[in-house]
Amino acid sequence: MLHKTQGIVLGTTKYSDAYAITHVFTRDFGRVSYLLPKTHGSRSKIRASLFFPLSLLNLEVEHMPLRDLQRLKEAERQLPLYELNTNMTKISLAFFLSEFLSRVLRESDHNDRIFDYLKNSVETLEAAGRGLANFHLCFMLGLTRYLGIYPNVSFVGRNSYFDLLNGVFVTELPVHTHYLSREHSRYLAYLHRMNYGNMHLFRLSRNNRNTIVEYLLDYYRLHICDFPPLKSLDVLRELG
Repeated sequence: MLHKTQGIVLGTTKYSDAYAITHVFTRDFGRVSYLLPKTHGSRSKIRASLFFPLSLLNLEVEHMPLRDLQRLKEAERQLPLYELNTNMTKISLAFFLSEFLSRVLRESDHNDRIFDYLKNSVETLEAAGRGLANFHLCFMLGLTRYLGIYPNVSFVGRNSYFDLLNGVFVTELPVHTHYLSREHSRYLAYLHRMNYGNMHLFRLSRNNRNTIVEYLLDYYRLHICDFPPLKSLDVLRELG
């Protein structure tokens, strides 16, 4: 059965001489893997060049429940993303975030709120001229709201610890090892006020950001099953 939907490209992998596999987060079906023909003709309705990380597409797809690989019928660019193809900082962020999303997102129905958050984030990244070094921190923390794992920041005391396992601030050391020190807990209390409009105002060193992203990944790993290490993290660590 054919459906029209919108999609955000998460990545593409090799499959055969005739096809690649592209992983797309769609508004209607969640994360889906599609066969991507390696055709280059001018009459082709599907151009492989459209499927770069975080590309926003309008799609016509065949969707069969329980089938691992679905088929693409048509694909067109929804919004030109010049900066995400030419700005090296934004390219690095796009590769990291697309790999991150590939581990976090699942096939599901009723994805409108998540999809709209992701689409707005991609458009913001394309247009942003400052605060880029903090973009991924803002994005990762903001996404927890839509996944139902947003940390409870209602109690933040000077001597509190953030319990990564339970997602709350506590005054006593947890009995497990998944918590932040008082210093790093204050970073989280500080960062929860960050958004795309003010992210350029948060002055963090590269070491600070690298520490924070590691703890954010730890938090996701504790709350999302099957979350392996990310290969693109080393490139992200070099952002100024």
